[in-house]
Amino acid sequence: MADILGYARVSTGDQDVAGQTMRLEQAGAIKVFTDIKSGKSMDRPGLADLLAYARAGDTLAVVRLDRLGRSLAELLTTVSMLRERGIALLSLEEKIDTSSAAGELVFHVFGAIAHFERRLISERTKDGIAAARAKGKRPGRQPLDMKKVEAAITLVEAKSSPAEAARQLGIGRSTIYREMRRLGINRPA
Repeated sequence: MADILGYARVSTGDQDVAGQTMRLEQAGAIKVFTDIKSGKSMDRPGLADLLAYARAGDTLAVVRLDRLGRSLAELLTTVSMLRERGIALLSLEEKIDTSSAAGELVFHVFGAIAHFERRLISERTKDGIAAARAKGKRPGRQPLDMKKVEAAITLVEAKSSPAEAARQLGIGRSTIYREMRRLGINRPA
């Protein structure tokens, strides 16, 4: 008999899988596997356990596709692997069920739309950076104020601690240590 197996994932320990678990159980999941891992990480023990437990004919259910993968390529790879094993994918939020041909088509269309949206965001970001540069603004980390660094080195050479010099001049302590190494100045005793 085929079963519905739920998969819930949150990115941080501050978040809770309870809401996802409840929705998956309401959708008929007999067992819910969970992970508290960023979507960036492919090390997902809960998903690995689900895949080890699942049999041909079962359905892997998620609340949203982004719980299963961050990119279109990642999702397509996962769905392809599931298909090879005879396991369907059910996404509650997007109302996708790959056990049918129509559901599989909808999955690919949603994936293409998500990919298109990410490309638009990337293009807008590049356009925004170009517009800022045209206005004379420099996006990213601001250049180091060398007068402050020189003053900090002078303070350190006058027996102030690098931490105290950094605090007085409003620059990072690690910046002072890095510049001391660059200049060959030993740390104070």
